[in-house]
Amino acid sequence: MTTSTVAKKDTQKLQRAIIDGLEDVKAQDIVVFDTEHLSALFERVIIASGTSNRQTKALAASVRDAVREAGFPKPRIEGEANGEWIIVDCAQAVVHIMQPNFRQYYHLEELWGERPVRLKLGSAKPAAPAKAKAEPIKEKVPATLKRSNAAKKGVAEAFPSKAQVKKNLAAKSAAKPAAKSAAKAPAKKAPAVKTAAKTLVVNAPVKVKSPAKAAAKAPARKAPAKKAAPRKA
Repeated sequence: MTTSTVAKKDTQKLQRAIIDGLEDVKAQDIVVFDTEHLSALFERVIIASGTSNRQTKALAASVRDAVREAGFPKPRIEGEANGEWIIVDCAQAVVHIMQPNFRQYYHLEELWGERPVRLKLGSAKPAAPAKAKAEPIKEKVPATLKRSNAAKKGVAEAFPSKAQVKKNLAAKSAAKPAAKSAAKAPAKKAPAVKTAAKTLVVNAPVKVKSPAKAAAKAPARKAPAKKAAPRKA
C-alpha cells in the first residue's frame, strides 16, 4: 500500500475513535469536516456540544482515552479548566467541545465547514449480550387458571400479599382471647325448662274421691254409751 493510503486509513481510524469517545458520554450535534485543503496541520475538524462544564470535561476525557486505546499518541487538551470550550488536539484531527451558547456565537462551521464528512453515528463496538430477563410469574400460570376467575382467586389465596398475611395474623390474635373467654364462661341453664316444670306441677289435675268410697274407707264411729238411770229410794 502507498503512504497516502496508509495515512488515509489512519485518519479514518482516528476519526472513528474520536466519535466513539464522544458518543460514550452522549455528545450532541456531532459534525466532522475535511480540512486537508485548508490546512497542512490537520486533516479533520470535529465539533460537538456538551450541556454543562461537567459534561464537556467528561467528553474531553473520553476522547483522550478512546484515542489512546486505538493506538495513537496521547492528545493535548486546552480549555479544560473552565469547560466552556475545550480543544482536544489529536494531531491529524482537532476536536472542539463547546457549550451551545459558545458554539452559536463562534460558529466554527462557517470557518471549517466547506467539506462535511458523512458520518455514521453509533458506536462500532460490539454490544454486550443482553441478559435474559426473568420470566414473569404471570406466564408461569397455566392457561386454565387465566380463563377462570375462580381459579385466579384461588391462586391469590395460595400466594397472599404481605398486607393480607398481616391482616390474617391480626385477626387470629384477636380471635384467641375471645375463644378463651367463651371456654371459661359457665354454661347457663335455660330458664324455660324450670318454668315449664313448675307449670306442669301446678296445673296437674286433682283427683276427687267419690262419697261412697270415702264413706267406705272412713272408720266406723262408736255410738255413745247410754247413762244408767238413777235408782229410786
